[in-house]
Amino acid sequence: MSWYRVLVAGGSATGTTTLGRSLATLKAVPHADVDDYLWLPTSPAFTHKRPVEERLALMNAVFVPRDSWVLTGTLRGWGDSVIEKVEAVVFLTLDPLTRMERLADREVVRCGDAIEPGGSGEEAYRAFTQWARAYDDDALADSRRARDERWLAGLSCPVLRLDSAKPVSELIAEVDRWLGNDVGTNGHRG
Repeated sequence: MSWYRVLVAGGSATGTTTLGRSLATLKAVPHADVDDYLWLPTSPAFTHKRPVEERLALMNAVFVPRDSWVLTGTLRGWGDSVIEKVEAVVFLTLDPLTRMERLADREVVRCGDAIEPGGSGEEAYRAFTQWARAYDDDALADSRRARDERWLAGLSCPVLRLDSAKPVSELIAEVDRWLGNDVGTNGHRG
């Protein structure tokens, strides 16, 4: 395969980065994560966003012009010029309770004691988990999940939806099979 421009998206803690890195490794192509472009490097992390123009300029300078890559994260609402280069989207879903358990486990590894009651990151952690939990909130007519669904419906490239409760090895096999079966003779999605 001469190309491999894939976006792996989904709610926080659905496993987008894990799957994206694994796919990139399998195909020996670069992996990029939207968070590396979206957020300015700060301590603590994830506190100040880069302006959209800077994000896009950086992405276009670093990886978008390459023939092949895997990008993880969401571009909804600001990254249309990058989405135009995407050949396929893999959208991960996960039961909300399981997703929040994964998120809590991940944040303990990332932040340690800082997110414990009285810790320096407790307030930020609480706000982040509240934000993440609201992703799937069916009571919200305009939840982020609902916006993602509308965004996915408007894409011109093929979209594969997967339940990320499956082992990563199974997800990789499904994506690899799907991409292998949907490549035209000119090397582009058909």
